[in-house]
Amino acid sequence: MADVDFSVAGNVAHVRLNRPKTLNAITSGMDDLLFDAWRTINDNPDIWCAILSAEGKKSFCIGADGSDFATRRTRTALAGGLTGIGGPLVTLKKPLIAAVQGFCVGGGFELAMCADIIVAADTAQFGLPETKVGIIGECGVVHRAVRQLPYHIAMAMILTGERMKSVDAERYGLVNQVVPYEDLEVAAQTWAEKINKAAPMANQAAKAAVNGRLGYPLEVALTTKFEVIEEYAGSIDQLEGAAAAAERRKPVWTGR
Repeated sequence: MADVDFSVAGNVAHVRLNRPKTLNAITSGMDDLLFDAWRTINDNPDIWCAILSAEGKKSFCIGADGSDFATRRTRTALAGGLTGIGGPLVTLKKPLIAAVQGFCVGGGFELAMCADIIVAADTAQFGLPETKVGIIGECGVVHRAVRQLPYHIAMAMILTGERMKSVDAERYGLVNQVVPYEDLEVAAQTWAEKINKAAPMANQAAKAAVNGRLGYPLEVALTTKFEVIEEYAGSIDQLEGAAAAAERRKPVWTGR
């Protein structure tokens, strides 16, 4: 099996880290495989959302495995650039669900925070160990953490390196749901099914609009005209939504 497994079932892409013996630390080869996965997800109109998960109970991901990066000619963008570390930031257009268990620290924590929905096992522990071990660099994880957690909670994690349990992550709004480890895969799939009940192009337009003006003043966001929303108008799915409402039936989406 590959170090990153990629498959598509129905309209859901499954991206799975598969190096459990190394706690799913990401190598340069995995970096390339993940980049290919994000690109495929973006380019395939029949993929409406994606689930990112990891093999093994002990760890979701502990970040980059630096053992093979010394021979790499180009800078590594952890997880294929989705996080923007060391390379161009890849914008994933489709909704992304992260299914997290065990250790989710450093770059692995950042990778999880790139998701739109996070489902965590009751075994999950989130952490930023960098300063505790004397490491700090172009650390995107701190910028995401302070935006997704209350300021003082994020700073406590950054400055102490102490890990946060999944129950506290849910309490602070970092994760959407905490489930027993045995139920993690089913819970993530259930979220995917909920998402795919909505019009896929509308979801993509909504995600692009939200992220496109995140951090801007509300007045700027409200007066912005979004290309993706304009493109959705008059699409097959937009017309289907209107027809289904008029006919009092469930819409049948095509992603087009």
